[in-house]
Amino acid sequence: QVSLADSGGGSVQAGGSLRLTCTISGRAYDSSGVGWFRQAPGAEREFVAVIRWGDGTTYYGDSVKGRFTISRDTTRNMLSMQMNSQPPEDTAVYYCARAIFLSSTYYYVIKNYENWGQGTQVTLYS
Repeated sequence: QVSLADSGGGSVQAGGSLRLTCTISGRAYDSSGVGWFRQAPGAEREFVAVIRWGDGTTYYGDSVKGRFTISRDTTRNMLSMQMNSQPPEDTAVYYCARAIFLSSTYYYVIKNYENWGQGTQVTLYS
């Protein structure tokens, strides 16, 4: 059984930075993908970024490319995401998620992720 515990959210001024972390309990397979989705009020949950646990291959959503960096620490079973230069539009609840097998084509599809964290709120204010 795998469980995810995400943390690191907060409230910062627009243009600032935050770092999210996700602690993974249970075995993480090399083919697994662990990443982040986010959901703003009144919006659908959207893909943010994911990393393949074994080889470190990363994928990013278009809206965060160049601003967010996802990484993993395989010895500590921990996922991190550094978020920089954040506009107010980044305000959302961010969810850590794991896919048992990460598709190189459909990595952004929500239904491919079996395990979810409880979510952490990120607020950027003007």
